[in-house]
Amino acid sequence: MKGDQGVATSLFKQLGERLGLGSRHRRANFIFIAAFVVLIAVAATLTDVFFSGNNLSNLFRQIVTNGLLSLGMLIVILTGGIDLSVGPVVALTGILAAGLQRQMPFPLAILIALAAGMLAGAANGFLIARFKLQPFIVTLASMGAIRGLIYVYSETPQTPIYPAFRSLLGGGFIGPFPVPSLIMLAFFPLVWMFLNQTTHGRAIVAIGGNEEAVRLAGINTRSHVLLAYILSGFFAAAAGVLLASRLGIAQPSVGSGYELDAIAAVVIGGGILGGGGGGAIGTFAGVLALGLIDNLLNLFNVQSYYQQILKGLIILIAVLARRKEH
Repeated sequence: MKGDQGVATSLFKQLGERLGLGSRHRRANFIFIAAFVVLIAVAATLTDVFFSGNNLSNLFRQIVTNGLLSLGMLIVILTGGIDLSVGPVVALTGILAAGLQRQMPFPLAILIALAAGMLAGAANGFLIARFKLQPFIVTLASMGAIRGLIYVYSETPQTPIYPAFRSLLGGGFIGPFPVPSLIMLAFFPLVWMFLNQTTHGRAIVAIGGNEEAVRLAGINTRSHVLLAYILSGFFAAAAGVLLASRLGIAQPSVGSGYELDAIAAVVIGGGILGGGGGGAIGTFAGVLALGLIDNLLNLFNVQSYYQQILKGLIILIAVLARRKEH
């Protein structure tokens, strides 16, 4: 038993030293950091509004949804998988958190919404881990199924009936800081600690590097893949609850394309599709970079479809820059 633990510990350390440390990956990191600095300089030069208190507050409120989704996507990508169902989960959990308030207190409605998101993630993880199905196919199927389930539950938008649901969460402030932003920011160090300081987190990272080696070291890879998708479902649910609270309404149609923003943030921040690289700090940088781009384009009234074109190009460039070395 001790021998297996020693092998596992050694494996974690070796994989941890290898993740993202290739010379090409380092160059990509420097290029993205330089681009980020240039982006801030351009924003500060082109408009005086960018660094105003109101704009910065709006910026951090607007990145909450993608920030939480990206944390879940990061954990899944580290296993070598992907989760395309996060957008519909955001819509479903927002609808549940708002709509169930007519039958129960809103804290209980929030708990049920979070549980629903984790259940959706568990279903994805079970199919992927137990039957070795492709994550892309499984989560694509669940994306359609969950979207349909939303409209079965409610074809119309749901509004929360408890004012505290919005005033304490989506619309609340602690000093000058929005409560949703503080909640999102609190999760990033927690995920960093989980991935780097816990056995389960290190196992998830190692699975993306070499799943067979992890299995031979005596680690239950199925349970850790399942855990990764449950956590992705939890973060998507949290994003849905906070979004419904901030907007004061839950739309069945919300969440379309959210998975692309989350994937973009992860790969910009050092994540490698297929596993083998990524971290919470880099993911936050990716979330912030995308938020800055959206914010700057909105300040100049750029049409939304141009923003989608730009995000698609960013994802393509980031994936090319961070593809696995052979």
